Amino acid sequence: GFGLLGARYDHRQLLLAATSLMVATGVAFALVHDYALLLVIAFAGTINPSAGSVSVFVPLEHAVLTREVTDAARTKMFARYSLVGALAGAVGALASATPDLLAPSGLDQLTGIKAMFVLYALLGLLGGLFYARIPRRRPTSDTGTASALGPSRNIVLKLAALFSLDAFAGGFVVQSLLALWLFEKFDLSLSEAGFFFFWSGVLSAFSFPVAAWLSRHIGLINTMVFTHIPSSLALMLAALAPTLLLTLALLLVRAALSQMDVP
Repeated sequence: GFGLLGARYDHRQLLLAATSLMVATGVAFALVHDYALLLVIAFAGTINPSAGSVSVFVPLEHAVLTREVTDAARTKMFARYSLVGALAGAVGALASATPDLLAPSGLDQLTGIKAMFVLYALLGLLGGLFYARIPRRRPTSDTGTASALGPSRNIVLKLAALFSLDAFAGGFVVQSLLALWLFEKFDLSLSEAGFFFFWSGVLSAFSFPVAAWLSRHIGLINTMVFTHIPSSLALMLAALAPTLLLTLALLLVRAALSQMDVP
């Protein structure tokens, strides 16, 4: 929805609205105790449910960044953008072990998790301060929007259908469900899961510049196809793997390949 609004409204205002939602969600998770209400907050307020490349911020930030670079430099710019974001996400995954690390000091796990939601809200405020520095942009007129895609319309629609299918499939492997599966099947602790998802995020992060380099040699479409196939195979084998070590190894292989279509 935010991506569609980006053509009509100032990107700065939409990004500030998204950070406001982020702050409100973090505060609500920290303060609300009713389970049913928490489910409503999780459904309506979660910025990025998959912890992957789909987020409210991504299409808006892409639109802002593309105004600042040439077409030739766009793939490299997206790779750098994705690299920084994925590294930050990896550090966030590592920080999820904080409640376990604070347990010896007498702080119970629930209080530690609530404190992390407060930190999440504070990071939203910090992000809002950065977004507030983006220059205002005059909204685009509605004139000619019907033919804005021009001769590329059919290609864009086909890619949109492909990405929709990819996102639908990816929805079955969101990080929260993957973590729950590891907890239930292998009895992984919160700190161990955080350590695993940290390295998973690091591998994903450094796959972005590799993808940019690879696309210059074999093309964008080939890069997407030839990395998605082994990534999907690794995921299927991980579900069947009998041991924790083999499962984590296959999931790390998937992490190194699955996001190479993003830049």
